Amino acid sequence: MASEKPYKYVYGPVPSRRLGISLGISPIPKKTCNYSCIYCQLGRTDHMSNRRSLYFPVEDILAELDRVLEENLGYDVITIVGEGEPTLYLGLGKLIEGIRLRSEKPVAVITNGALLYDHDVRAELMLADIVLPTMDAWDQVSFQKINRPHGSICFDMIEYGIRHFSQEYPGQLWIELMLIEGINDDDESLKKYKEHLEKIRYDRLYINTPIRPPAESGVGAVSPERMDAAVRMLGGTPIDLLESEGFHSEIKDDYEAIRAIIKRHPMNQYEMEGFLQTRECPDIPVIMKRLREARDVEVITYKGYDTFRLR
Repeated sequence: MASEKPYKYVYGPVPSRRLGISLGISPIPKKTCNYSCIYCQLGRTDHMSNRRSLYFPVEDILAELDRVLEENLGYDVITIVGEGEPTLYLGLGKLIEGIRLRSEKPVAVITNGALLYDHDVRAELMLADIVLPTMDAWDQVSFQKINRPHGSICFDMIEYGIRHFSQEYPGQLWIELMLIEGINDDDESLKKYKEHLEKIRYDRLYINTPIRPPAESGVGAVSPERMDAAVRMLGGTPIDLLESEGFHSEIKDDYEAIRAIIKRHPMNQYEMEGFLQTRECPDIPVIMKRLREARDVEVITYKGYDTFRLR
């Protein structure tokens, strides 16, 4: 029988616009990161750090994964993404090795790429099937403006790391680029991105724009015209589409199931209602009202609909 309590490290499966149905693993405490990106869907970073730590025992995470896998859930990929920057987890390499022993599905790591200058981090990521680093900046000024990094990190370190990793990595390297209206979507910015992309060996480029409430006000999605211009200039695939299907929870209580998901993956009102409908929840309005009134649930109106996330 599935546990009635939310799992501590493993969550989902949840829909991913790039990876299909993803079973997530979070080895990092909430909002622990070496960036505080202006567009982050989790809000501002609470614990800024650029020091790798063994936040949780690898054995505990893998033991929880064993219990989840016994439930025979349907998923396409196991994704290490966390509620912050997963490469800050000192046990990352052992974690990936343990996952590969337990599942034949691909292992993906979603990272901001900040620690790719570190030889040990690059070596550990070699064990993953797919690595998805972010590339939002082209120089120190844009780096500070968009990603707001830890004081010990500079743009040259980021560029060095991703370039060297791309030359060494045998798996699938998928670059992600976040375009923000009025900040990095003009033609000059796109030309600079193109120059940097030409230095990197990658398999796919995903061009994104904020679809969920960002950390800072004034951060908006680019227009369809600017997205089209970016695709024409850079190639790649735009992924600025809403997710509406694929959320899953083994928690029987509908309210607690929603809370377990939005702890790590914000959901908009339509996603929540659709999720509850698939569970044949008889009291959807009651659940929605309860979530709106919960003190630790933040409800943000963005792009014409409400998005829910835990504070």
